[in-house]
Amino acid sequence: MIQTNKLSKSFGRKAVLRAVDLHVPQGQSVALFGPNGAGKTTLVRIIAGLSQATSGQVLLGGHDVQKTGDGLRRYIGFVSHNPLLYDSLTAEENLRFFGRMYDVPSLAQRIDQVLERVGLRARRGDVVRTYSRGMVQRLAIARAILHDPPILLLDEPDTGLDQQAADMLRSLLAELASPAARPQGSGGNRTVLLTTHNLERGLEWADRAVVLNGGRVRFDSPTAGLAAAELRHIYGEIVMN
Repeated sequence: MIQTNKLSKSFGRKAVLRAVDLHVPQGQSVALFGPNGAGKTTLVRIIAGLSQATSGQVLLGGHDVQKTGDGLRRYIGFVSHNPLLYDSLTAEENLRFFGRMYDVPSLAQRIDQVLERVGLRARRGDVVRTYSRGMVQRLAIARAILHDPPILLLDEPDTGLDQQAADMLRSLLAELASPAARPQGSGGNRTVLLTTHNLERGLEWADRAVVLNGGRVRFDSPTAGLAAAELRHIYGEIVMN
């Protein structure tokens, strides 16, 4: 569902990504780890079609992102460091605006569902600038899943979340990954690529752990049977070398 082939990105003389090959099958959840500056956000933004690679290719469902452009973006739910919300609008108004962009059917009902799911239904009429950082992040997650995308790209989605909200996100990701969570005929379960600095959460939330450092994939393994202590040791060795 997500495939990068020899993906490279440079800013001037600084190489941020170096021939990254990453293949994520449909329905799989991948946690992408790495220190600051490893290239995680750059990689996710290129996959989302928000930045252009210097060289290489990104395929989503077999379609080239650069050639298809905006047509593929409705199949992606994206959460970034910038929540991409209007702070002068209410939560409901934000979701209504984005829902109309994506032609979400039964929009009022769908807004109710996602606000309930992220625990913001009682604050739906409050403007976003009155929200805490964690509440803004919850609303950003609601916006990302509003149009029921088959691909979720989550760049540090746990930023600003307290333990209760992080538990909500874990439960939501597990629910979204289930084939039963997709409407009938929508083509199977979701594919998730998320970045996080929290090794324990990443292990718990994902099927695969990938470590990026120096713009290269340095480690790629299923999370089943991979203990947090082992991953912490591997991660430390990669970052130090």
